[in-house]
Amino acid sequence: MARLTSPGLNMNVCSLWRALWLMRTVVGFARPQEIYAPHSIRIEGQLTLGGLFPVHARGADGTPCGDIKKENGIHRLEAMMYALDQINQDEQLLPNVTLGARVLDTCSRDTYALEQSLTFVQALITKDTSDVRCTNGDPPVFVKPEKVVGVIGASASSVSIMVANILRLFQIPQISYASTAPELSDDRRYDFFSRVVPPDSFQAQAMVDIIRSLSWSYVSTIASEGSYGEKGVEAFTQLSKEAGGICIAQSLRIPHNSKLEDYDKAVQQLLETQHSRAVVIFASEEDIRGVLNATKRANQVGHFLWIGSDSWGAKGSPIHQLEEVAVGAITILPKRSSIKGFDEYFTGLTLENNRRNVWFAEFWEENFDCRLLSSSKREDTSRKCTGQERIGIDSRYEQEGKVQFVIDGVYAMAHALHTMQRELCPDYPGICPDMEAADGKALLKYIRNATFNGSAGTFVMFNKNGDAPGRYDLFQFQTTNNTNPEYKVVGQWVDSLQLRVEELQWPGDSEDEVPVSVCSLPCKTGERKKRVKGMPCCWHCELCDGYQYQYDETSCRLCAYNMRPNPNRTACQPIPIVKLEWSSPWAVIPVFLAVLGIIATIFVMATFLRHNDTPIVRASGRELSYVLLTGIFLCYIITFLMIGKPDAGVCAFRRIFLGLGMCISYAALLTKTNRIYRIFEQGKQTVTAPRFISPTSQIAITASLICVQLLGVLVWFAVDPPNTIVDYDEQKTVNPLLARGILKCDITDLQIICSLGYSILLMVTCTVYAIKTRDVPEDFNEAKPIGFTMYTTCIVWLAFIPIFFGTAQSAEKLYIQTTTLTISMNLSASVALGMLYMPKVYVILFHPELNVQKRKRSFKAVVTAATMSSRLNTKPSERPNGEAKTELCESQPTFFFKE
Repeated sequence: MARLTSPGLNMNVCSLWRALWLMRTVVGFARPQEIYAPHSIRIEGQLTLGGLFPVHARGADGTPCGDIKKENGIHRLEAMMYALDQINQDEQLLPNVTLGARVLDTCSRDTYALEQSLTFVQALITKDTSDVRCTNGDPPVFVKPEKVVGVIGASASSVSIMVANILRLFQIPQISYASTAPELSDDRRYDFFSRVVPPDSFQAQAMVDIIRSLSWSYVSTIASEGSYGEKGVEAFTQLSKEAGGICIAQSLRIPHNSKLEDYDKAVQQLLETQHSRAVVIFASEEDIRGVLNATKRANQVGHFLWIGSDSWGAKGSPIHQLEEVAVGAITILPKRSSIKGFDEYFTGLTLENNRRNVWFAEFWEENFDCRLLSSSKREDTSRKCTGQERIGIDSRYEQEGKVQFVIDGVYAMAHALHTMQRELCPDYPGICPDMEAADGKALLKYIRNATFNGSAGTFVMFNKNGDAPGRYDLFQFQTTNNTNPEYKVVGQWVDSLQLRVEELQWPGDSEDEVPVSVCSLPCKTGERKKRVKGMPCCWHCELCDGYQYQYDETSCRLCAYNMRPNPNRTACQPIPIVKLEWSSPWAVIPVFLAVLGIIATIFVMATFLRHNDTPIVRASGRELSYVLLTGIFLCYIITFLMIGKPDAGVCAFRRIFLGLGMCISYAALLTKTNRIYRIFEQGKQTVTAPRFISPTSQIAITASLICVQLLGVLVWFAVDPPNTIVDYDEQKTVNPLLARGILKCDITDLQIICSLGYSILLMVTCTVYAIKTRDVPEDFNEAKPIGFTMYTTCIVWLAFIPIFFGTAQSAEKLYIQTTTLTISMNLSASVALGMLYMPKVYVILFHPELNVQKRKRSFKAVVTAATMSSRLNTKPSERPNGEAKTELCESQPTFFFKE
């Protein structure tokens, strides 16, 4: 039975059973004789370091190992050999101590690597041989395996995780040169694990910074199944959420042992989100190559914008013969430098001087495309190797990116052992018993405290979780007309991003223009984002319509009542204030009519004043005529007040003169018609003249009627003092750019009608009297002209009412109503002026012979004659051939009422 022992190790029962279970499970996969791996490198030394390298790729069809990996495998393995040689030759580092090694091949598979790593714990498993005897009865002799004090490796994170689980049980420190999975930073689960490369959490942060600097917000991710890929994408997803502004369109996973169909399916899934061109890829070299091949088969070369992790780095193998698909890819690699001493060492290796590497012959065949022996596994070539080939001369050579970290990992272990030896064996050359008895925990403490200048001149150190600081170089795979496609350094990430965007080149016609990878294009100015539920980077653009402006990128707000959005809807601006301008067609016509009316009124008044004592003027009732002409003049004047720029004074005059002109006119006409009516009505009953028909009485009656209007205006002033307002509702059009504020007096439509209501009442009353006096003979004063005037005026105002109120909701309300009102008043004044005074002016000016004093008749004679004329006119059937009418007319000269 095997017994687990380790110097200074106090393992609890659970740990023991777990170790036994792991060993039993793993060993079940291999033949017993393979516990000591037949394909391994063994170098003798006082202290032995283990090494895990992916010398071969993952095998297919159930075989554990596939083709040899020249760069990731042999370069890295030889880097460890080179570092051991340098340390053993260094008299200052570990003097009098020789480091040995036991190097194993992981075949890029975690389960196989776990099986191989059992070799490292053989020295800690002591066999109980008490019951074992040789055939001759002697006890058996066992070759004691070397004790591995620490392990350099592994490469893939999934392999390191698997190996770390068993190494920690035996307290064997482990330093990885390439494993970057974030979960390996968990010091509670992987307490004996350290690494000289930064974890993917730093790498993921660098990727997030790159994406944000390129203004990409919609990306997809691809991960290889396993810890490296899945945990890397997980870290990227988490950091992108914390940073904000980045959405994951799709997150795909490439399974183990994937086939062509898996890669083709992944590419087709990526194409389902066409706008997500950027693809973050945390995958193995095989998976990267598979995805690029599938992209080429799908004829999508140049569509995707790759962002590769350090597994891609600056390697040529993932993109070999797929360069056109990889153009524009931005890749990340921990900051490194080419180690000149390693280049000299590696290019100087031959089959003769490198027999310690059991896989070097296989590398030689692959590197030079030849066959060494007839039993060679290579069947794709018949060329024989001569052994005289030289690396870098007869084949292409470029130092692999992780060589520096392999060397730094070995040196970190050496510096820790050196410090440990100096403290535990201060006066002892070589390894003292105390150091031999020390356990892995003690060495781990020295490893975590180790600080030194690395092979590339960079400072090597570890944090409390065993992680190295984050330092990355950023590469882009570019192609130009002058050179072959190559990786070009375009920036770096050391705690923050430094990316030279101007040096980036992109696939397609616009090489210098950064391509777009967004779910939704930015909204235009004045549009808000309506986000898609569950996808903050996707939105629909909606215009801030009406009187709304863009408050922020996701909301619109309504402008104040006196504001409107500016043309690009980013803010509000005052609505322009307008009024009825003198040059407007709505004003020109009323002003033209008013000017003609004023001229005509002044002309009539001047004519009457000049011929004030003539019979026609006297018979017209001079006093009331002048009052009537004044009212007509005011009706014309109101046009200018209605069109003028509103202010407190103008508004006050509008209130006064709006109804005053009409009130004066119709008060005078009403007084006239009432006088005529009373005269002839009373004449039918008696020859006594009615009361209040003298000019003084007529003026008094007219004045009393006018005072009612003025009293109403004064009450209006007291209740609501005149002022101006800006009406923003009248011309608040659907299109805000056409909106206008109307500067006007604070007079409502109802107030206008009320102001005119009294005048309209006088007009209607006057019309009634005109109808009653319609049968008065033409020879007696002005009854019939007044009747025609009132009929026409009523028609004008009957047309005014529906037009005025029917346009109350129109955008042109101010203009239409003002024009309608002023034209109606102009027409009313013009009708009165034309029908009542123009015939008289015509007689005065052109027929002065008719403007003479006739024989005066008494009131009784006039009334009697008028009554007889009325009776005859009402019985035309009784007048034979109109003789009576002719006789009456011949016997009646023209009469005028005596003043």
